[in-house]
Amino acid sequence: MQKVLIDTFIVPKKSKLEFFNRVKVNRNFIKNLPGFVQDSSYIREKSSNEIQFVTVAIWEDEEAISNAKKEVQASYQKEGFDMPGMLERLGISIERGIFDVSKS
Repeated sequence: MQKVLIDTFIVPKKSKLEFFNRVKVNRNFIKNLPGFVQDSSYIREKSSNEIQFVTVAIWEDEEAISNAKKEVQASYQKEGFDMPGMLERLGISIERGIFDVSKS
C-alpha cells in the first residue's frame, strides 16, 4: 500500500531563502530514489513573520520510505550537512507524519 510522508514546516520569513534553497536540493534528490511516486508542496502565510510550508511525498510502500530516509541521511553525511542544526539555527519547526492513502 502506498504511503504518504507529510512534512509541515513553520518558517520565519527571514529564513525563507536559505530554507527553500535546501528544499529544492532535497526534493530533487528524492525524485530519483527507488519507490518514489510523486510529490507536491503548499505554502501559506501563517502570520506577518512566518509562513507554513507543507510537502507531500507519495512512496510505493513503507520500505521505500525507510530506504529513502537512509539515502537522504547518507547524502547529508557525504556533503557535511546538518539538517537538525539548520532548522534550529533558522528557527524552523517541523512536524512529520506517515499516512496511508485513503481508499474512500
